[in-house]
Amino acid sequence: MGIVSPGFTGRGRSGSDLPPGQYLTHEFPVLSAGPTPHVLPEHWEFTVATETGETSRWDWSAFMALPSEDITKDLHCVTRWSKLGTDWRGVSLDTLLADVETGADYAMAHSYGGYTTNLPLEDLLDGQAWIAYEYDGEPLHPEHGGPARLLVPHLYLWKSAKWVRGLVLSDTEDLGFWETAGYHEYGDPWKEQRYAGD
Repeated sequence: MGIVSPGFTGRGRSGSDLPPGQYLTHEFPVLSAGPTPHVLPEHWEFTVATETGETSRWDWSAFMALPSEDITKDLHCVTRWSKLGTDWRGVSLDTLLADVETGADYAMAHSYGGYTTNLPLEDLLDGQAWIAYEYDGEPLHPEHGGPARLLVPHLYLWKSAKWVRGLVLSDTEDLGFWETAGYHEYGDPWKEQRYAGD
């Protein structure tokens, strides 16, 4: 099974809006660490568990009743492609975490299918991250993480966990799937933080 979507035509030309080492694409390549989960919205749930064990839950109906936003952001993949000006709709993590009492510094995103990725909690706040459920005006397709994915566009795209099902907040930083395999624990594309030690 291939990890890149059919129709991916490869490199475009570099531009000044790109982080170092990136090239521009107009495609939206699909790369995944395993099979694509197919989660129906009526079976989807998002949870936030704090460091004290308190858990907040939203089923699809409750999630869709929350205020949502249109988002236009550039995406940067650790495999060196960038796609500029992508259009999304989603719920800000500021909204989801507004009533969550926590003193945690870190979050681990968990996905249907078992994928995990770690992030500092501050990178999910202040208008920096969303749970996105539409891309380019349509419901998010499973290959791009539908029905809902984490969107953290200021970091490499592996931090924007597809098929997201929840966050676990913690006082300590644990490493997620790619981070334990040697990827950088943070992943800033402008600093080329691709691998541990970068």
